[in-house]
Amino acid sequence: MSEPEQIRVGVIGYGVIGKRVAQAVAAQDDMILHGVADVSADWRLQVASRQGVKLFGATSKDAQAMQTAGLPIEGDLTQLIAAADVLVDCTPKHVGAANAELYRRSGKPFIVQGGEKHEVTGHSFVAESSYAGALGREATRVVSCNTTSIVRTLTALKRAGLLRRARGTLLRRATDPWESDHSGIMNTLVPEPEIPSHQGPDAKSVDPDLDVVTMAVKVPETLAHLHYWSVQMTRAAEKAEVLAAFKASSRIAAIQTGDGLGALNTVKELMADIGRPHANLYEVALWTDMLRVEGDELFYAYMVDNQAIVIPETIDAIRALRRAAPDAETSIAKTNASLGIGGLESLASVRNT
Repeated sequence: MSEPEQIRVGVIGYGVIGKRVAQAVAAQDDMILHGVADVSADWRLQVASRQGVKLFGATSKDAQAMQTAGLPIEGDLTQLIAAADVLVDCTPKHVGAANAELYRRSGKPFIVQGGEKHEVTGHSFVAESSYAGALGREATRVVSCNTTSIVRTLTALKRAGLLRRARGTLLRRATDPWESDHSGIMNTLVPEPEIPSHQGPDAKSVDPDLDVVTMAVKVPETLAHLHYWSVQMTRAAEKAEVLAAFKASSRIAAIQTGDGLGALNTVKELMADIGRPHANLYEVALWTDMLRVEGDELFYAYMVDNQAIVIPETIDAIRALRRAAPDAETSIAKTNASLGIGGLESLASVRNT
């Protein structure tokens, strides 16, 4: 019996998310990175070219400019679309929504990122919660980094029969780390002007049954986001039962302040030390020694790597659209193995090595 053909993936936009998606696609044995399209000829595309990535201009004009800059160009976006089986749009907010009609006309399944509205695709994706609903669809939206973390953690509690309602406060990084010199805030905090902040309603676009409210504030740092959650459970529970619920998700990782991992920068340093590309933290990093249970109330905090958490979700979304894996468990296992993602014990085990 012949092996199934690899899924040819086209990535549109080669910024923070796009380059990580491209690298993750290249690590899959059932996918092949056909190429990336962008509007720039800067250092990111120059590095990609040296790594053998096929480059396409977002328009014919962009392709010409990139070629003039000395980059080997395969063509423009229309040619990338024609050659790919699945399109992953990683462009800035609103650009993906504008591109969606072009993808639809091509008849190719496509993925947009969480900066776009749910209505662009009519489906929002987190693998552990909504994989089945994406099977064979025309398109899906991989939700934002914060929303992904919310759905992962609350889904773990929901599956254990422990979740009644959740209220969260998000401390949001001001901008992407590589753009720290371009924008952001200094010596102030900027609260989001509405309660709930948009992440709670966005989580409901993945799972309408979630009773979740979020509040958010921008803080003057760029490494990652920090969440604090207060959850009313369906009943009183012991801490061990809550930890077991979180452990059931392979994309929630246990960390402890007692190991010196008491701040965002130290967790990022750990990711670098264990050899993750770009020091990517794909999991939700949840402090287990900080977690508290008081009767039916649960309190916990975790870290979200805004540049990395959606990468495994995007890989799973590609498989779902192409029906390349029959269920979430199968796809998640493949993606986790290829990216070195473990469960709650994965980071804790570093203490014993």
